Amino acid sequence: MVMLIKTDNKCDTGLERPVSSGPILSMRAIVKRFGVFAALSGVDFDLEAGEVHVLFGENGAGKSTLIQIMAGVLQADEGEYRLLSQTIANATPARMQHAGISAVFQEFSLIPEMTVTENLFLGRELMRFGRLDKAAMRKATVAILAKLGFLLDPDARIVSLRRAHKQMVEIAKALLHDAKVMIFDEPTASLADQEAAALFDLIETLRHQGLGIIYITHRMAEIDRLADRVTVLRDGYKICTLARAEISHPTLVKSMTGRSFETFYPKISRTPSSTAVDVKGLSAANGLVDRVDFQIRRGEVLGIAGLAGCGKSELIRAIYGLEKITDGTIWLDARSVENPTPSAMLGRKLCYFPSDRATEGLSMRQSLGWNATIAALDDDAFSQGRLWIRHRAERDFAQRMIARLNIKTRGVHVPVEGMSGGNKQKVLLSRGLSRELDIYLFDEPTVGVDVQAKVEIYNFIKELTEAGKAVVVCSSDMAEIIHISHRLLVMRNGRIVAEMEGEDISEEALVSSFFDRPSDQSRALQAQSAGKE
Repeated sequence: MVMLIKTDNKCDTGLERPVSSGPILSMRAIVKRFGVFAALSGVDFDLEAGEVHVLFGENGAGKSTLIQIMAGVLQADEGEYRLLSQTIANATPARMQHAGISAVFQEFSLIPEMTVTENLFLGRELMRFGRLDKAAMRKATVAILAKLGFLLDPDARIVSLRRAHKQMVEIAKALLHDAKVMIFDEPTASLADQEAAALFDLIETLRHQGLGIIYITHRMAEIDRLADRVTVLRDGYKICTLARAEISHPTLVKSMTGRSFETFYPKISRTPSSTAVDVKGLSAANGLVDRVDFQIRRGEVLGIAGLAGCGKSELIRAIYGLEKITDGTIWLDARSVENPTPSAMLGRKLCYFPSDRATEGLSMRQSLGWNATIAALDDDAFSQGRLWIRHRAERDFAQRMIARLNIKTRGVHVPVEGMSGGNKQKVLLSRGLSRELDIYLFDEPTVGVDVQAKVEIYNFIKELTEAGKAVVVCSSDMAEIIHISHRLLVMRNGRIVAEMEGEDISEEALVSSFFDRPSDQSRALQAQSAGKE
């Protein structure tokens, strides 16, 4: 299957892009592949001194890959990268930092057992008379935190901080450099409104000082507040670059979601029947699930969508017993579940497929057969008295899964670490067929897999649903969640803010719910929720 995408570098706005002065950073025809998957395909990008240039696109569009190349974390396979008119080759994070690029990534690079001050000055410690000048470093830490408006103890250890405070430390750490280019990757994802406002004021100051700022966000309000230009990426392609006069919400949404994936998605028949799971007032200790009510029904796909940090993954993890529950009840087939654990939920015919297959889903050095059957070792089909493994049964099951899910492998005894992302994911999914199950919770089931593997995973979901199973899919892929969901919940700040069904599920309604612009339907739901409280 071949997909063609228009990449003419100009959106349909009727306005001409203004002529640019010399860029401080320039990238031309950047290509980055991970195996057969092309994360970036001939992307152009430039940044001028004294501007905020927003990178915009869905998860998986290539934004993070592009900024990692800028910061020296990744190397481009093809293309030219120039900084201050100098061609960059063999970049490393240390070299790019020294050259004047500071980055605040979503994934933190902090040492948990060290203090805030120690993390800020790690690798660039201040010295006095041949010894660490701890007083000077602490004074500088207090100053930068005060400038940012971040209320943090400079002596606190990172391990004791909540995520929002760790985000603040990362931002402060980046700003200690003598930077010419600042990269912010979703910097407000964990910040309160007051903290975010202080960051916006700082970015305005940095812009007036002549820094070039690259800013990744999904939030329309932040684009309205900060952006001088916006570059839209989609599926690894540059779709367009918009000047400030061209930026509008409809144009951004159309550019981000303009593709049509109808041919990729199977038609999944919906035959809703009994309620498999009924959740009432559920809250989690991590604070990312707050008094959530919803039902999972057999014979339909329930989608859960939301931006990073909305709580969708934590919700289904709490149901499976991976997140501590502080309040609320879970009813499974009209029987309450007290303190769920993964083993107990498997015993109740409910399973969960994690988004991070490498660290939570698969044992990379173990074989395909081992990984496919590990969740069913308490079943007599695969073990004798739970003491001896039935290796022939394990092998036969793995062979059936290879054929059924079209897993590309050299054999059932081959370790999964050498497989592609799509084949690893299908090995993980095969566990759902290794024992009798009724309820399937999928967390980002197609993350990092190619188009063909996606189609095969969607067909797997279709097969389960039409067999009368209850299926939940949490996904950050907007097109995916729209096309495969019969019912769709939208989460924001740990709560369900919208519920859509059938023809009411649309890109416009979903984007409105994502970006704090509620539709009539979500406003009604919020009012109803407020009435309950």
